[in-house]
Amino acid sequence: MTRIVEVSAAILLRDTEHGREYLLAQRPPDKVYSGYWEFPGGKLEAGESFDDALVRELHEELGIEIEQAAPWLCREFTYPHARVRLKFFRVTAWRGNIHPHEHTGIEWTRFGDAPAVAPVLPANGPILRALVLPEIYAITNAVDNGIDAELERVARGLRNGIRLFQIRDKILSANDRQRFAQGIMALASSFPEACVLVNDDEQLARAVRASGLHVSSGKLHKLASRPDFDRVAASCHTPADLERAADLGIDFVVLSPVLPTASHPEAGGMGWEAFRQLVERLTIPVYALGGMHAELQGTAQAHGAHGIALMRGW
Repeated sequence: MTRIVEVSAAILLRDTEHGREYLLAQRPPDKVYSGYWEFPGGKLEAGESFDDALVRELHEELGIEIEQAAPWLCREFTYPHARVRLKFFRVTAWRGNIHPHEHTGIEWTRFGDAPAVAPVLPANGPILRALVLPEIYAITNAVDNGIDAELERVARGLRNGIRLFQIRDKILSANDRQRFAQGIMALASSFPEACVLVNDDEQLARAVRASGLHVSSGKLHKLASRPDFDRVAASCHTPADLERAADLGIDFVVLSPVLPTASHPEAGGMGWEAFRQLVERLTIPVYALGGMHAELQGTAQAHGAHGIALMRGW
């Protein structure tokens, strides 16, 4: 069996007047894949955890001390010289000025822009695509709020910066759901970065030209392949759901219930520690759902979530 080399990788993030940016660094001439661009980081030493290695590597490579970092995705990739397991962390605060002590250069890239440098290590392609996902996933609730009121809530959310929506409302009549979906797409058309997914109705998603499809956990296991949309998401509740979503190449998942919800307070939830254990080796972004509100976003990300999914409170 091929030995797996475990690596901690840092996605350094900064907010500028032009938007959020991430950092890439160029590998030096004496390393495998010299000249390629990558996220900073390196191999775990004997006895180190991923967290410990992250702290040490960023100090050695860039001369900084981490103040705030959250675990994110885990990817495995087979290079000609080794099979590598990379644990990515999103680093949002540090002390010191970044200087490439071991790399030959660094480059900041704005979210949504193609990297101005090349080539980028092959393992990082899916990471760049996942990285730009918004951290809030807003789920509609026209059934309770009414179609017109919910359209106004979507318009307000767009004005306030929300860019990722799921059209849920599966018990609306077909005509009402289509009218509602068309209304949301008309609102989103004024915001080029907005991404709208339709829950479980591929025909409706295509009819309104939605960005993608969100599949239920039941339909997830019936899929033979990933649906042909730009973005595909899935609802997950079990390890088997998560494994199936990753195998199909689903773009992101929603994992629930994490905490008791307003609609089902008696059901309880898995809790943050169980959530962390389920997602710590996950290869795709995951949103925490169930009992969420905006103030829990930091808690969710500290436990490995990309962000939070909300039906209320957005």
